[in-house]
This record gives sequence, C-alpha cells and structure tokens, in this order.
Amino acid sequence: MFILKFNHIYYPLCTFQCHFKMVKFAIFLAFCFVCCSSSSVKWPRWAYTLVKPKAGCPPGWYQGWTFQDNEDYANKNYISYGHHFFGDEFDDGDFKFYYCTKPTWLSDSGESWPRGNYCILKAWEHGCPWGFDFGSVFWDDEDLFNVNSYGGAVPSGAFGRDTKINYCCRSDGYYYNAIELPTADPFYLLRYDSHCQRVKGMHVREEIVRFDDEDIGNRNYAYGSYPLGADREDRLLLYCYYWR
Repeated sequence: MFILKFNHIYYPLCTFQCHFKMVKFAIFLAFCFVCCSSSSVKWPRWAYTLVKPKAGCPPGWYQGWTFQDNEDYANKNYISYGHHFFGDEFDDGDFKFYYCTKPTWLSDSGESWPRGNYCILKAWEHGCPWGFDFGSVFWDDEDLFNVNSYGGAVPSGAFGRDTKINYCCRSDGYYYNAIELPTADPFYLLRYDSHCQRVKGMHVREEIVRFDDEDIGNRNYAYGSYPLGADREDRLLLYCYYWR
C-alpha cells in the first residue's frame, strides 16, 4: 500500500492487490445476500401435501404412502428414466408413491402460495389453500386379486380397491414468471395447464408417470381442477422436479 500526502494529511492508496481483494469481498457479500435471501423463504402457510422426492420431506412434516395395484395383463406403466421419486417399487407393474404433508401448526410457515400455474395435493381433512381450485382424479385400479394399500399421512381422497386423490390447482399467473419457494431441498409440483412453473433459484425437470389402469369396464373419471394429463384413459401425471 502507498501513502499520499496532501495538505499535511496522509491518504492510503490501494495497490492492484488491494483492489483485487476488495472485489473478492464484494462478490462474497453478494453471495451471502443471495443465500440468506433464499434461505429466508419459508414454505407457504396452511396444510397441503407434496409427493416425496428421494431427498426426503422437510423437517416436521407428516409422511405416508399409497400402493396402487395397476393392470395385470400386458401392463404398460411408465415412469421417466432417472426419476427422483422416493422409493424403489416402480418396476413390477405397480406403483407405490410416498408423500409429505405440512402440518398447520408448524411455526415457521411463510406467506400464502404465490400466483402461478401449478398443482399440489390436497391435505387430508383440510381445504385447498387460498388461491387454489379443487379437483379430483379417480383411478380404476386392477379388479382381479387387488392388493391396494396405504399407510401414514396420505393426501385427501379415497384408498380402497380403487384410488381417488384430491388436488389443488391454480392458473392465476404465467409459468415463466418465477415464484419464490424454499430452495434448500428438492421438491415436486405438478403441471396444470402450461409448462412447469418456474421457481427462483431452482432448476426444473419434467418427470412423467403413466398408469395402466383396469382394462375391462374402466370407470376412470376426473372433475374440477386437476393436473394436466390426468383425464386420459390411462392416467398420465406430469410432475415438475425442482433442485438447486
């Protein structure tokens, strides 16, 4: 460092090395600001359910699972290669999915869900969060020797010999306008009537699940607001997987 004397006052002058350190410090401060801002975003208030990724559920959330006995004859189930759903029971012609349900009593709840174009799953014994519309999807599962089952905290719906899941969907914003949600861990949303909703600070990848439902006298139905593809003869769900 050099010293400049002017009017009997000494002023320090930074060398190139000093300037370089100052630039690095400024970058460090900006990085800290971004990290602190993203980590301060909390999961929206109220109760709702998300499909569980391999990374697990947020701390304090309830967990559960459903097993669907799909069509036995010439089964055509499909799931995206390299998917990130929790569990490993996807390759034998049936599907077992796991869920994360946010309790209403969690003290770290944030604001309401942001405007956008996406779906979540309705929590058991709770209505849809503000801004969402309600809908249901019914699967006519395998009739012969059906072994459907479930356990823990499952989404709102009905889980007997067939499966019904209730959803909450919204389309009050454009998918390309990124919304703010927690970025600490991966999570899933579902497509509604557009592409995958963008989320600030997160990458997104679409992951497809196609269910081969009962072939004979199929009684599938869907009503209200439900995820894109869920009204097909063989149910199709288009998940959006988010990660940093």
